[in-house]
Formats: sequence, C-alpha cells, structure tokens
Amino acid sequence: MAFFPCFLSVVFVVRNQADGLEGMLCEATEVIASMVSDYELIIVDNASSDDSVAQLKRLTAEDGVANLQVYALTKEVDLDTASWVGLENALGDYAVVLDPLADDIAFLPNMLEHAARGADVVFVCNTEHTPQPLLYRFAFKLFHRAYRWCNGIHLVKDAPQFRLLTKKVINFILQHPKPTMIYRHLPATGGFARTCLTYSAPPKAQPRKHLGESVDRGIRMLVSSTRAPMRLVTALSLFGAVMNLLYCAYVVGIALFKTDVAAGWISLSLQESGMFFLISLVLLVLGEYILNMGSFSGDGPLYYIGQEFTSCRMTRLEKLNVEDAAPVISMARAWGGERAS
Repeated sequence: MAFFPCFLSVVFVVRNQADGLEGMLCEATEVIASMVSDYELIIVDNASSDDSVAQLKRLTAEDGVANLQVYALTKEVDLDTASWVGLENALGDYAVVLDPLADDIAFLPNMLEHAARGADVVFVCNTEHTPQPLLYRFAFKLFHRAYRWCNGIHLVKDAPQFRLLTKKVINFILQHPKPTMIYRHLPATGGFARTCLTYSAPPKAQPRKHLGESVDRGIRMLVSSTRAPMRLVTALSLFGAVMNLLYCAYVVGIALFKTDVAAGWISLSLQESGMFFLISLVLLVLGEYILNMGSFSGDGPLYYIGQEFTSCRMTRLEKLNVEDAAPVISMARAWGGERAS
C-alpha cells in the first residue's frame, strides 16, 4: 500500500449504529494508519436515539481508539449539514467524507494519489445502490434533471457524497454565509481542479429514504444554489404582462372593427387584462428585487485565489543597491585599530 506523508482527516456521519461502531472504527484506524503519517477520525453523531454516544465516550477513553474526535448533535439534520460539521472542525491537509455503511474505505489510497497529483477535489461514485421505491426513483430522476438544467451538473455523478477536499477548498466554502447549503455542489462548480472516480461494490447497508424529506431537501437545495427558479418566475411574469398587453390590443381591435359585440364585453375584457397586466408587473418587480437582495445576502466572496505561483528568479532583487557588508565591516575595524595605535 502506498504511503502519503500528510495529515488526513476522515469524517464519518453515523446514526443509531451503536452495535457496529467499535468494529467500524478499528477497521478504519487499521486502514488509515498504514497509509498516512498522521490522521484524525471525526465522528459526527446525527442525534442517535440508541446508546451510540455512550459507546463513543467509551471509545475515546485512554484504552479506546486513538485520534478520535466526536461531535454529537442534539437534533437530526440532513447528511450535508452533518458532514459539514466534521469538515468545519477538520485539521488535516486533506479531509475525506464517507458513509461507513455505503462507501468503501479501502478506496482512500486512490483518492490520496489523485490529490497528491494536484487535484483539489476528488469525487468517488459507487455504481451500486440500495434499491428504493418506484415513486422515490421517479422523483429522484426528476430532481436531478432539473438540477442539471439549472446548474449544469448531475449531483450523483459529478458531486457525490463520498469526496476528498483539500484545506483550501474547505477555507473557500467557509467564506460563504451559509456553507451547509452550498457544500454539496460548490466543490464541483467553484473552479477547483477536480477528479471523478468510480468503483463498484455492494454497500454494507443503507436505510430506505423517505420521499417527503428528500423532496423538501431537494427544493431547498435547488432554490438556494441557483437563481434559475426565480428567473423562471420573473420570465413568466414578463410573459404574462406582454400577453395581457396583446390581449388589450386585441380587444381594442374588436371594438374598432366589429359591430356585433356583446354588451359590456369590451369594458370587462379591458378591465381584466389591465388588472392582470398590473399584477404581472408587480410580480416581475418583486422577483427582481428578491434576486437583487439575494445577491447581497447569499453570495460568497467575489474571488478566491485557488493557486499562487512566484518565479524563482526576481529581476528586482538583482537591481537592488545593496553592498556586501563584510568588507565594509573589516575596513572599519582596521581603521579603528590604526587610530588606537
């Protein structure tokens, strides 16, 4: 196995896994300790209802697992938020986020190898998944099609949960007002050097996901990570305003060129189209205002320097008016000795 002289942080998110915690951590320690010079295991307990916290306290004792850092949450949160809790407190040069039940920890050397070659982000996708209900699969495909249309990436293929991030990528995410909302997609869209790897291995276990929670999380992610939904609202508002203006022109044309028009139709149509035109304009202005306010509150830094290089040879150093101080000091000492004699 290849050895990497670096400090590695490995983030596990667990919930109600008290029975398998000790074996999982011992296995992870055995794999990680043999490939890096230093490491830490960060365990984020996502508000477990069993005795997971008690088990973790026992494992952090003197006779427990080495290099273990535990963060126990008081309330269950989504996987991205729980993962970010570990990343935010990671100290390593590289940080890896993985699901101990779904991801293969033996794939870490491949990830570190690509990171050593210069990749800031290494994504790993497992081609085998736990079967989900038909309705969930339909909503899953629909969401990812919409997200790819809005952001240009497929979250499962281009930004999976199993990932390695360098410290500068974590620092970049930290500069955003809401890092937990953009953590999932920003490493894939932030312009960093990234690599996507795939492997095939059956997951140990993975709970069935709930459609309602997934839909709520997907909508929040879609709205918070792109302006496309609000742009669609403003586009529809503009379209409605234009169509109502055209309808007004149509009604005026009917009034000018037709005589057998029902009584009151012209005035009623103009009134309705005028009101809908005003409502469309109000929605258009509100949509643009919300977009403008969102640009001040939700955007991150204007720029971030991903890499910095300096030439080994600086011509300005060659032009500096600096003399060698050694001959000057020796001459001063000789002159001082002559005066003393």
